[in-house]
Amino acid sequence: MRLLPFSNVTSLRRNLSGLRKFTEDGVFLNFLNFNFKKGILIALLLVLPLFSINMEQKSTQTIWFAQPISFLADSMKSFFAALSDGVRGTTAEYLNLLKIKAENQSLKIQMSALQARMQVFDENQNEIDRLRTVLDFKSNSKMELIPAQIIGRDLVLDHETITINKGIKHGLKSMQAVISVSGVVGYVFRPEISTSHVMLITDRYSVVDALIHKSRSHGILEGQGKNRGILQYVDRTEDVQVGDLIVTGGIDNIFPKGFPLGIVTNVEKKSKSTSLLINTKPVIDANKIEEVFIISNASQEDFFQKSDTAKKE
Repeated sequence: MRLLPFSNVTSLRRNLSGLRKFTEDGVFLNFLNFNFKKGILIALLLVLPLFSINMEQKSTQTIWFAQPISFLADSMKSFFAALSDGVRGTTAEYLNLLKIKAENQSLKIQMSALQARMQVFDENQNEIDRLRTVLDFKSNSKMELIPAQIIGRDLVLDHETITINKGIKHGLKSMQAVISVSGVVGYVFRPEISTSHVMLITDRYSVVDALIHKSRSHGILEGQGKNRGILQYVDRTEDVQVGDLIVTGGIDNIFPKGFPLGIVTNVEKKSKSTSLLINTKPVIDANKIEEVFIISNASQEDFFQKSDTAKKE
């Protein structure tokens, strides 16, 4: 082993003593710290410009997945825009439907009111027309007539009668004829003080002198009930057809002559009978009339003459 000279040893000691002092004072560490921070700062200053340049270059270039993402974004935007418009349009239509429904309900109420008023108007017009016909019939007739209204109908199946609002105090009496403007109704069979019961010509106890209008052949019309009648005692040689008109004979002057009674519905010729069996129905439906006339005096009224005069004219 080689020994250093004394002078070198002394110099080495001096250097070590200075280094220890330098270390103890922290100058060396501060220098190292300063250089480390400085290096980081310098590195950042160098890297940031490079990174910025790189980003600018990438922004000008087209990335491979940019177009699909852009297409998907645009599609979603269009979808939500269409959905928003659809919801907005549906809401507007729904509100419009609610408004239309309310208006429709209001119009229905108005229509119902108008229909009710129209029905009342029609009923009033029909009543006016009916009363005008009644008044014309009375003014154009030579007969003495007492107008009356029907106020009741018989519910007994064996009888066909009605009740009118005129009675003994109005001049009514038993067996007076009761007619409407279109045909014979029946005759009074039980008058009371203020009302009277009228037997219809279809009642099974009713019997009326009758004629076949086209041939003037006489017969007796008997009621059969259920809105039916039968014309008896007409000679079997007479030419009677379905649809022929049956009218009053006027022999007893209770009914005027030639006033409509019924229509022929069936004709039978029995081998052992000298007369025809003629089924009829009344020209009027007693269930549908409201006003009648009671004939207090027929005054020899003859509707045959009126019909013949009308034909000539």
